[in-house]
Amino acid sequence: MEPAALPVAVTPTLEMLIARAAAAERDGDRAEAERLVLEVLELAPGALGALVLLFALRKAEGKPRAAEALAARIVAINPNDFRATNELALLLLARGALAEAERHARNTVRIAPENPQAHNLMGMILTEAHRPQVGEFHYRRVLQLTGGRDPILLANLAWNLKNQGRMAEARALYAESVSGAPAVLQTLLGLARLEEADRQFDAAMAALDRAERVAPANPSVRLTRAVVLDRMGRTEEALSVLDAVAHDSPDGLGPEEFLAKGRLLDRLGEYDAAFAAFTEGKARARAMSGLAYQDAAAADLLRRLAGFFTAGRMRLLPRAAIRTDTPQPIFVLGFMRSGTTLVEQTLSAHPAVSAGDELPTLNEIAALMPRMLDSPLTYPEALVELWMGDHRDDLELLRDHYLRRARQLGAVDDARPWFTDKMPLNEMHLGLIALLFPESPMLHLRRHPLDVILSVFSNQMTHGYLCAFDLESAARHFARVADLVERLRGELTPRYMSLRYEDLVAKQEAEVRRMLEFAGLAFDPACLSFHQNRRYARTASYAQVAEPLYDRSVFRHRHYMKHLEPVVPVLAPAIEALGYSVS
Repeated sequence: MEPAALPVAVTPTLEMLIARAAAAERDGDRAEAERLVLEVLELAPGALGALVLLFALRKAEGKPRAAEALAARIVAINPNDFRATNELALLLLARGALAEAERHARNTVRIAPENPQAHNLMGMILTEAHRPQVGEFHYRRVLQLTGGRDPILLANLAWNLKNQGRMAEARALYAESVSGAPAVLQTLLGLARLEEADRQFDAAMAALDRAERVAPANPSVRLTRAVVLDRMGRTEEALSVLDAVAHDSPDGLGPEEFLAKGRLLDRLGEYDAAFAAFTEGKARARAMSGLAYQDAAAADLLRRLAGFFTAGRMRLLPRAAIRTDTPQPIFVLGFMRSGTTLVEQTLSAHPAVSAGDELPTLNEIAALMPRMLDSPLTYPEALVELWMGDHRDDLELLRDHYLRRARQLGAVDDARPWFTDKMPLNEMHLGLIALLFPESPMLHLRRHPLDVILSVFSNQMTHGYLCAFDLESAARHFARVADLVERLRGELTPRYMSLRYEDLVAKQEAEVRRMLEFAGLAFDPACLSFHQNRRYARTASYAQVAEPLYDRSVFRHRHYMKHLEPVVPVLAPAIEALGYSVS
């Protein structure tokens, strides 16, 4: 990446050109404004006034990536420019670059800690980044700072609470928001999605009818209607709705619509058409976001994890002591779409277990470790500091950070001695978990690799170094992680149990009993009726775990073998090692 130009002392001549460009822009002569501002930047690439004006022009032209690049340049030159930092965070959020967006949004709060706009932006980003509990703090801070009840803010807070599973509170806020501003499309869509997630399908359709009157033939309204119709078992009607979107919209279907269409076609048994829809959806997602698998970074970390966590090194490293004054984690491990949500929903039906959902904390600890251990090394090598006398007890710092963050994120219920952490791909951290929580159960969900990759390809997700944006990269990352787990299992002796998704479906009670016994929990019949668990699962599987156990996803890949052939050689070692076959 080319470094940003340093700010320059703009000469009177350049100042005059910038003033003329601004005047041309105000008069609507964008071509002249652009000509003048580019002339300035040719002579003085760090002229902030010219960069700000060019940013405004690119934004007005509907060129978000160019506007983003300019905002990033302005922020690099002047990190305390609140407006540019705020704009940059918004643009990054719009294209789904949540980690980058959060970094800049945090800076808006640092720059202006009493600015409601800064806190609202943090609330939006943290909610989308699956940390709604922290996002709620920032939304409520906006309410404190403004002293009002702005309908849009109330709707944002309602969406946040919905993502925490606090449906009644969210519904009340949506009602207040709609009362204050009855014709806001996004509010009505949010209300419809709340009702759909809470299985109140008639109420969802009523909200969509209101949204349709506000914005007839709106693609987002139609997509949500298709989702609700499918949940009601009206799959063909749902497909017709998406076909109408494709027919009426000049741009056709977007990434989410194509993926939704593919899942509907799959349900109807039209597998070739379904795969074509998945392929188009992923292609559009790549084109719109600019995101792709972070191949080199993923390969480097996995290689270093395998090289560091050896039996010899683990023998020399200390273990954190067990805290008995607070609930402890049960780690539900597995690749995306492997069945971890099903297991968490099963466990959280038990009176001794609360649902933590996808806690980002192990990844946070990995990133913070060099600073927390005062090490010049990165994770995992920074753990060698534990051999030093003045760092011998620092595992307790890492353990306590994890437990504090779990409580902050709403995972902990003091009435229940256990909580779940089902962040996908936490199996990469088997060694770290064994050091921090040596007595915590690890339940690792295994599923036929081709089923997993097909399901990943049919959904939009960003876990796993963005591997899910392409079929081949998803398979490559799966194979790498599977190889790492087998290596670590050969070196470590964690409290680890492997479960097969297919066995859980075919022999539910026997597998649930085995799982609970391993975790040290008494059998509870409620765990067999996980679909009656009213908790809202904040993952792509939320609808599936609201249904009784079914087997239609078992060996689903068989319908798609000709499309999956390119990735079979990549996955073959994992397929064999896990005891599956290619049929």
